[in-house]
Amino acid sequence: MLDFPGRTACIVWLAACNMRCGYCHNPQIVLGKGTISTDAVLAFLQRRRGLLHGVVLSGGEATAWPGLIDFTARVKAWGFAIKLDTNGLRPDVVEHLLGRGLVDYIALDYKAPQHRFVAVTGTTAYRRFSRTLDLLCAQNAVPFEARTTIHDALMDEADIITIASDLHRRGYRGDYALQPAITGRDRPTLGALPPQMKEWDLARLQARSPVKLQIRQP
Repeated sequence: MLDFPGRTACIVWLAACNMRCGYCHNPQIVLGKGTISTDAVLAFLQRRRGLLHGVVLSGGEATAWPGLIDFTARVKAWGFAIKLDTNGLRPDVVEHLLGRGLVDYIALDYKAPQHRFVAVTGTTAYRRFSRTLDLLCAQNAVPFEARTTIHDALMDEADIITIASDLHRRGYRGDYALQPAITGRDRPTLGALPPQMKEWDLARLQARSPVKLQIRQP
């Protein structure tokens, strides 16, 4: 239920990603090609109809998978609620899912403010992310949350406030979740980042933020 608020759910990890975030703790998924077939996943879900209430589509980056729409439509028809974890680089896919009523909850990763986006994600596609954020803020049918994985080697408190202010300007109405990254020798990650060196002060950040913040411990 931590992964899909209010529902007992399973997670489907989809291989490949269109970002290269150094703190990513799923390098084998980002760089891999997957180990379980679509048919096997569908068979698993079919056996659990009535037992599980939701399916979380994560990765990697779920919207990068060409089969996502068809898979989601099939699983949704079986009565499962769908949560999508996404980095927002495929606004066309998100818009299609919303338009067909194929998603019930979206978690959008706001990776970094525009001036740090390339350094954090390894991609120049901030405008595509921005389109997805505007799309989600403009609709009321599907609840969504914005969240940021934070590491003091990549961002500082001013960057977090920049993101919070941008969310407020666009009309975001939910809580903004901050997730401290875990890096170092004991946690394999996509990049070679050092361990976090600071404790993030929620009270100090909240005093400067125009939206409500929460820190989620990993």
